[in-house]
Amino acid sequence: MELVDQLSRHQTIDAEALRALLLCQDTSVVSYLHAEARRVADQAYGRKVFVRGLLEVSNHCRNNCYYCGLRRDNRELRRYRLTTDTIVDCCKKAYTWGFRTFVLQGGEDPQQDDDWVVETVTRLRQLFPDCAITLSLGEKSRESYKRFREAGADRYLLRHETYNASHYQQLHPREMSQHHRLQCLGWLRELGFQTGCGMMVGSPGQTVDHLVEDLLYIHASRPAMVGMGPFLPHHATPFAHEPAGSVELTLRLISIVRLLLPEVLLPATTALGSLIPGGRLLGLKAGANVLMPNVSPSGAREAYALYDHKDAGAMTGPADWAALEKTLDEAGFELAVGRGDNLLYNTCPP
Repeated sequence: MELVDQLSRHQTIDAEALRALLLCQDTSVVSYLHAEARRVADQAYGRKVFVRGLLEVSNHCRNNCYYCGLRRDNRELRRYRLTTDTIVDCCKKAYTWGFRTFVLQGGEDPQQDDDWVVETVTRLRQLFPDCAITLSLGEKSRESYKRFREAGADRYLLRHETYNASHYQQLHPREMSQHHRLQCLGWLRELGFQTGCGMMVGSPGQTVDHLVEDLLYIHASRPAMVGMGPFLPHHATPFAHEPAGSVELTLRLISIVRLLLPEVLLPATTALGSLIPGGRLLGLKAGANVLMPNVSPSGAREAYALYDHKDAGAMTGPADWAALEKTLDEAGFELAVGRGDNLLYNTCPP
């Protein structure tokens, strides 16, 4: 309890104390950690849960990451890419249901180049001036990110995956580097994006010490958002037979990050909901405050197969919005309408 109180009071803790919290086997301490994280989230945001309309714009990817079903060498995958017109149509529908943030997520698709991204963001900005536009399109050049920002993108999600350089190479091919991933995150912050990082929990080769390094990096870089979900294997990757990550450890990390950064935006992720029924609600109870329902066309949702047995969390109409609102209300939460900015970043220009 003392370590949790120290973390809650001071929003900082040393590496050994973080390690002790991650390894703690006392269920009463873990329950207290989750309750304290939820209390801190309530203090910052009340019981509001912010929703983002997720559009999976392409499952083409030039990279060959060892854990990802979208990897370049996966010949089984039916590839697709959404047009700008399709994305606009999806956003128009989702806007009428209540969404005020759209997240364009995709593989690093060479055909959806900088000009395409700028055109798409520009159209969305003109059509939805009151909405936040989030991109999650991987590693780009600083100039590319600058163009996206000038076109009207507000936020950018780029998971750092792991802060440990050696572990990073266990997860990625040689042409990718942890240094460049962190450099991209630095550029995004410099350019004024509300930037999100994060990692898989239980990825192959990951140790508790790696997670401690991740937490120290997250605390030092103070991102607007942190996305953490359990590792889930895909049958057409080199990690096909690796075990899935732990729900319990994922929830513990959500609570720790909430206490380290009280105003951070924390999603209860798709992977958490895919691994266990009700996983997203467990994430909210542990301190998360964001959900990202999938508003992509149905064919895209099935083909965007990052891992096996993905629960897309699809939302296809106002009835689904009402059902989510009812589910959250019954769990003691409020479905919030609005952009849902991080309190420390809500003065960023659109």
